[in-house]
Amino acid sequence: MAIQPIRLFGDPVLRKPATEVVDFDKELRRLVEDLTDTMLEAPGAGLAAPQIGVGLRVFTWNVDGERGHLVNPRLQLSEETQFGPEGCLSIPELSFDCRRALSVVAHGFNMYGDPVTIEGSELLSRAIQHETDHLEGVIFVDRLDREARKAAMRAIREADWFGAPPLVKVSPHPTNGLGL
Repeated sequence: MAIQPIRLFGDPVLRKPATEVVDFDKELRRLVEDLTDTMLEAPGAGLAAPQIGVGLRVFTWNVDGERGHLVNPRLQLSEETQFGPEGCLSIPELSFDCRRALSVVAHGFNMYGDPVTIEGSELLSRAIQHETDHLEGVIFVDRLDREARKAAMRAIREADWFGAPPLVKVSPHPTNGLGL
């Protein structure tokens, strides 16, 4: 088990778009394992590589007893939407209502480089969209309407963890000169 520290809101790595995975090797499989272990320990419904300081397009999820991962995701979103509470392991103990597509079809790869398609609705759809946003440097509070975003930012600034020096360890995963 390789639990990694989760980067918190305010850490610049969370705002950088992640790089496409090109090497489907042992290091990628270790990254997926670390993401899964860290997500389950937290516990959370999903975790993206930038949240543990790795700027690669990989995330894991754990929704309704279904666990998985996706590498280099591309999403097709439904026009029908859902509105409900959403949280983030990088914004601990807080949740805010956020609008998302009700269902998603996600195309990408597994850790071995095999193409996969994941279809989900409701919570799985929300988790896949949320984690893919992390790979773009987008945090879910960015998707809130103006008033809700103001309230969210106020709550974040008042949180005990906000502004504390980040707990950062050197990632055991190579960053391949990505400057991370």
